[in-house]
Amino acid sequence: MENLIIMHINYMEQGQTFDEICEKAVKLGFDGIEFRRSIKNMKDDEYLEKLAKSVEKSKLKYILFGAPGPNLMDENPDVRKKEIDDAVNFYRKASKYFKLTVCNTTTGPLINPEFPYHHFEKHGSNYAKDCHWEWAVNGFKILGELAEELDFYFAFEIHNCYLHDTVESTTKLVDLIGKKNVGINLDYGNIILRKDATSLKESIEKCGEKLYYVHLKNLFIVKGIEHLNYIMCPLSDGIINNREFLKLLKENNYKGPICIEAPREGDREYFAKQDLEYIKSILSEI
Repeated sequence: MENLIIMHINYMEQGQTFDEICEKAVKLGFDGIEFRRSIKNMKDDEYLEKLAKSVEKSKLKYILFGAPGPNLMDENPDVRKKEIDDAVNFYRKASKYFKLTVCNTTTGPLINPEFPYHHFEKHGSNYAKDCHWEWAVNGFKILGELAEELDFYFAFEIHNCYLHDTVESTTKLVDLIGKKNVGINLDYGNIILRKDATSLKESIEKCGEKLYYVHLKNLFIVKGIEHLNYIMCPLSDGIINNREFLKLLKENNYKGPICIEAPREGDREYFAKQDLEYIKSILSEI
């Protein structure tokens, strides 16, 4: 099992510079980093140029890009067109600086205003109308053609409160788009928060050959709390058995990147070291 091990940028969003981020990722032993597709107060050209210099200086091997994806859920067609155009322009520019592999993406949040955010089953695909599916499919047919032209892949993160919030809705979306270079990013830490969560084994099997990317994180479910019912924790703790996760990926011949992330407060640089050591120990054993 020779998968690239990718560090999510949320390990290093505590004031570190691009130079520091890239150098520390290399020193720890990561193959690459998933950066945001955009950051505040910096235009694309400036962002990509500065990042490219840091990557070259550190000799980091791979750069992936993630959220935010284009917001295709807006009712205004002019807004949707601009979102697509902006994404096309960004990835064209990025491809001149980096050899892109897999880029994490979304179609924009889809929230039912009648329910709180944490009622996941009331949002996303369960709230979607035919038009939402149409907007997402049309947009990613364009982006899928771009990815094929530039030789990289898009992977929809299975994420609550989006059209692609379950394994079933995400595979449906990918099938409707029908582009080879558009697939799935399996983030089981999002799936397990749902009342209708599919098992790890079922989730991986249902993604099938369209599984292009994986996010790993972990959490504890807190019983009896209505509005905040989970606490993020190290990969080795929590209710997700990431050893089983990696074994199942190997059994299903998964060859894509594995991205580990730390959506929790505290010393995230230490978390990066801790979580990477855990993942590498498992990979060496299986």
